[in-house]
Amino acid sequence: MKVRNYLLAVALASGLLMVSGARLSAADEPSSVGGSWQMTVETPRGSMNQTLTFQQDGGALKGTISGTRGDAPLEGKVDGNKVSFTVKRETPNGTFTLEYTGTVDGDSISGTVHSERFDGKWTAKRGVAKTEK
Repeated sequence: MKVRNYLLAVALASGLLMVSGARLSAADEPSSVGGSWQMTVETPRGSMNQTLTFQQDGGALKGTISGTRGDAPLEGKVDGNKVSFTVKRETPNGTFTLEYTGTVDGDSISGTVHSERFDGKWTAKRGVAKTEK
């Protein structure tokens, strides 16, 4: 009887470990951010609206940021609900690098942007249509 109870206890413990391990793995999976996002960046010079287009492969990101300054490629990653990407723009004064970090919450992302010229905040909404003024 003791052996049977012992085996039952071991089986239950193993099952609980597998279930909790699966939950931990799911929590570490990257958030889904692929697609088009309407973005607003707050800088010392005011607000700027842009469009982000992400192509996601697991935790890897590639894509484009588009706005009044044209299109620029981006590369980055998604780790859980954290997103980070870098945009490099060529200007007459050389390469300008922007580093974005943010937190994904469903169809919204909010975070900060850093460059050698300024620091700012940004937000993005997935799939929101542009409004013409």
